[in-house]
Amino acid sequence: MNEVSKPTGIAQGLSSSVAIEQIGIATAVDGMRLVCRVGYDGGPAISEIFARAPVGALVKVPTPHSVAYGFIGSQRMIHKGAALTPDGEAVAEIDLLGEVLSTKGLEEAHFMHGLSVFPRLGAPVLLAGPEDLGRIYARPTLPPLTIGTLYQDSRLPAYLMSQEFLSKHSAILGTTGSGKSCAVTLILSSLLAAHPNGHIVVLDPHNEYGAAFGQSAETITTSTLNLPFWLLTYEEIIEVLCSRESGARSREAAILKEAIVSAKREFAGRAEDDVELTVDTPVPYRLQILTQRISTAMGKLDRPDSTLPYLRLITTIDNLRRDRHYAFMFGGLSAARDNMREIISRILRIPVAGKPITILDLSAVPSEITNVVVSLMCRLVFDFALWSRREEQIPTLLVCEEAHRYIPRLEGTGFEPTRRAISRIAQEGRKYGVSLCLVTQRPSEVSESILSQCSTVFALRMNTEKDQEYVRRTLPDDAAGLLKALPSLRQQEAIVVGEGVTHPMRLRFADLPAERRPRGDSSNFPLA
Repeated sequence: MNEVSKPTGIAQGLSSSVAIEQIGIATAVDGMRLVCRVGYDGGPAISEIFARAPVGALVKVPTPHSVAYGFIGSQRMIHKGAALTPDGEAVAEIDLLGEVLSTKGLEEAHFMHGLSVFPRLGAPVLLAGPEDLGRIYARPTLPPLTIGTLYQDSRLPAYLMSQEFLSKHSAILGTTGSGKSCAVTLILSSLLAAHPNGHIVVLDPHNEYGAAFGQSAETITTSTLNLPFWLLTYEEIIEVLCSRESGARSREAAILKEAIVSAKREFAGRAEDDVELTVDTPVPYRLQILTQRISTAMGKLDRPDSTLPYLRLITTIDNLRRDRHYAFMFGGLSAARDNMREIISRILRIPVAGKPITILDLSAVPSEITNVVVSLMCRLVFDFALWSRREEQIPTLLVCEEAHRYIPRLEGTGFEPTRRAISRIAQEGRKYGVSLCLVTQRPSEVSESILSQCSTVFALRMNTEKDQEYVRRTLPDDAAGLLKALPSLRQQEAIVVGEGVTHPMRLRFADLPAERRPRGDSSNFPLA
């Protein structure tokens, strides 16, 4: 191989204080991708270079006026003839990330995304050192949070910019067992430490997070939840009260609509011709009056064989009133008064009173109405922000665990009101101070249009090619090299891209104390 020249100018200045290891020379440049022929005359064996510069390692390529940086995305040996030895010819493909460009000396050099000066063919490709990592992932000017360490150097902290993370949407993705729940706990704990008067609402379908936040959380369960049914929209109440079969549901829905409007008018003291009161107007009404209205309508029928949909509705309402699993919504005196202020204050922690995070434990909610409860919660959070005066808006982070259950990828699947409520937050929430954090182990089953609106993404280990490819499509190209490591990430590791971090990075999350870990571990089978 031909000998290549040593870096000069700023490239020499940037590398003068660290041990530089050349891994090869640039043989092709195509946009933000570079091909490096591994090895050089007088250098170490190729197998040794691969050991020092594995896939995911940060490298740099000097140019006359800058230094370009990138991640090794792939490596391969070149097969020539019948023999293929460990020290034969090899190439490494590098995804370029950005550059350090300076004409005023090393002190003013800083890292920037993109390239203004592309590497030349034949330029040396060097393994980046600790100073390079420190320069690229330097502490941001805005107050950051330390959430772990860099994969390439455990001595360097990994920072999260809390304001950028909180003011925009985010996603935490990873297969079961990758440490996703612990990552959520660590990130939220760090945010609350920096913003003790923040407002975070966590939809917790498996009762994982209640113990993780201790006295900082207001944990709401079905035994302490008071969520009156009259807050449900027409679509939501149909889902709860009406039959699943489409023909029967349409007949019951028409009966229910008229009865609900009549029951609301009686409670509000409105006239029968009051056009301002509709089936979706959030006005309290009593189940007893609703049943009476349905019975009255049934009594006016000329044909006894038409009573079946009326009887089904009356029976369903009576069963819900008696079932203790539904008591949080259909029991007690909650329907007899307008307690929306109390509900909103408790869910959104107004005032905070030392508990800035609300954990909504949905594990005991009957599966038949879980989607309805999530739809209602999302609507309450967004509508409160929407109708608040701008100077009185309360920034809120809504964390949606098991997001694939509520916003499935395929249109027409799932519960449409829930999908619509979360989609509305994704599209408009930032304007009113509502941020969304989606958490899922099945990213390929989540709505792509909603996931693509997440500005910061934590991608933990993913085993299936379908999930990996789906995530790659929704993330920027400058993270392509890092994302190739998705299937090989260890527990507690993640690739982070987006506006919540200065640059795409691979990190290891900080350890959580045992008492602060969520209840997400799998149960062990007895040995005997």
